[in-house]
Amino acid sequence: MDYKTSGVDVQAGRNFVNRIKTSVEATHRSDVIGGMGGFGGLIRIPKGFSSPVLVAGTDGVGTKLELAQNYKEHFGVGLDLVAMCVNDVITSGAQPLFFLDYIATGLLGPDAMSEVVEGIAEGCLRSECALLGGETAEMPGFYPKGRYDLAGFCVAVVEEALIIDGSKMRAGDEIIAIASSGVHSNGFSLVRKVLELKGSDQKTLFGKENRLLIEALLKPTTLYGGLVQSLVKAKIPLHGMAHITGGGLPENLPRCIPQGLIAVLDTHSWQIPELFQWLKDAGDIPEVDLWNTFNLGVGFCLVVSPEGVPAALEICREEELDAWCMGRVEQASSSGSEILVGLPL
Repeated sequence: MDYKTSGVDVQAGRNFVNRIKTSVEATHRSDVIGGMGGFGGLIRIPKGFSSPVLVAGTDGVGTKLELAQNYKEHFGVGLDLVAMCVNDVITSGAQPLFFLDYIATGLLGPDAMSEVVEGIAEGCLRSECALLGGETAEMPGFYPKGRYDLAGFCVAVVEEALIIDGSKMRAGDEIIAIASSGVHSNGFSLVRKVLELKGSDQKTLFGKENRLLIEALLKPTTLYGGLVQSLVKAKIPLHGMAHITGGGLPENLPRCIPQGLIAVLDTHSWQIPELFQWLKDAGDIPEVDLWNTFNLGVGFCLVVSPEGVPAALEICREEELDAWCMGRVEQASSSGSEILVGLPL
């Protein structure tokens, strides 16, 4: 017996590392020290900070991976992995600094794995974030052949005095919604059940334009890092931000709102995309579960002082992101309430 006979090809692993080297090193910003191959990645904290604070976050892609692997769409989940982490850490106003990935697989498929890493590298490039390191673990007998799982880790940096934490939020602040690209990377356990129930496959169409359902479901998560940096540089009076992930608006928007305030939303200010309507109808999903599972077309939220709204919306347009005023912050009727009120204004 040798290691290759037991299911792990060390030489294939070395070949894989050489194959992804160009994609990885393309993400290295000037603060990175050294290249690939060490036991740890090195990076300087950028100059210009008097009191830098590091912001860290970790996430995965969830069971969207099941669909992606079934339909051989590997690049997109690499983008998803970066987006799910970056979109979290930027809610404090932080600038992404570096990213790490962990890939676990039953058998190293070099083409699929390379596509995943190329997607991760592209997400890092779009976020101006260095892909500083990673780990690929080949685990035959633990993961099925041809299957893999992903985890990502992102560290960002922000000036301590400029941290956005909701402390400046006041009643009367406006809530701006930024559109999602689709389901993003949450709720896929429910999505897969609906697909199974309807017998859907790669040829299933939906909506008025007869779009491919699988293509729409696997569309990568939108990256909002560039938008946030543009808003910060323009000194837009941002008082809070929320990344709308699992739990939807009811769970995620209140996370950026301090005690004593509530979010009042105009649920008629946007039309829920056809994809979510198809899921609702196909799975007979109750309205409450729909709102508490999916983003319903809203991927990110900004809480802005009223005077900053026009400039914020203009920057969203410049970043080619659909945005609209979705509601406002109001005083809660009793102290300690952070509930989301989904009522027309």
